[in-house]
Amino acid sequence: MARSPGGSKGAAAAPAGRDAILEAFLALLGEKSFDSISLLEVANKAEVSLADLRASFGSTFDMVSAFIRDTDRKVLASQGNDMDDQSPRDRLFDVLMRRLDALAPHKAAVRSLGESARRHPMFALGLNKLTVRSQQWMLAAAKIDVAGLRGAVRAQGLAVLFARVLTVWLRDEDPGLARTMATLDRELDKGERALGLMHNVCRIATCGGRRRRSRTEPEPDAPLAA
Repeated sequence: MARSPGGSKGAAAAPAGRDAILEAFLALLGEKSFDSISLLEVANKAEVSLADLRASFGSTFDMVSAFIRDTDRKVLASQGNDMDDQSPRDRLFDVLMRRLDALAPHKAAVRSLGESARRHPMFALGLNKLTVRSQQWMLAAAKIDVAGLRGAVRAQGLAVLFARVLTVWLRDEDPGLARTMATLDRELDKGERALGLMHNVCRIATCGGRRRRSRTEPEPDAPLAA
């Protein structure tokens, strides 16, 4: 008797979609390092065949890329026009805080990626490339020019800045993220000229309902790329 393609297991249950596969990968990433996660583990966790997994992703690094890209989309989808009259610096503050909101459900996965980047330089380089591309979208969301070489330099600078903020965010247990906002506020102040965010000498005290905090927080630890 001829065997049907995919076997009886495939016939018994419909394969999970791309989002379910990505969620399975992120769950594994929250439990172990990136380099120890195999394609077969992801397939088993998502309850799909390797063929179905391959239809959605080419590698586990593709899954990291998809995670970052999906986070970009969530931030861009939450964009409004209520910050249009604010300075570029405060618009960027708002965008990056919305990015942290989008990352919040996957804090363990973000921590794992950072730890892997610190241990493996080649992985760190690949992750940096994804992060710089992502920060170009964040700058665009803040209505800051990202064209040409100047835009690329801005995006790289912002990637480093945001990595410093992430190291504090990962340890910040306050629901209001007071330490994280204080760090982001301070980092933007330090990087304002380098990122070309200077608008005028007058600083706006609030940003999208998030009040800027005291600058007495300690400096963050080593940068984390994500």
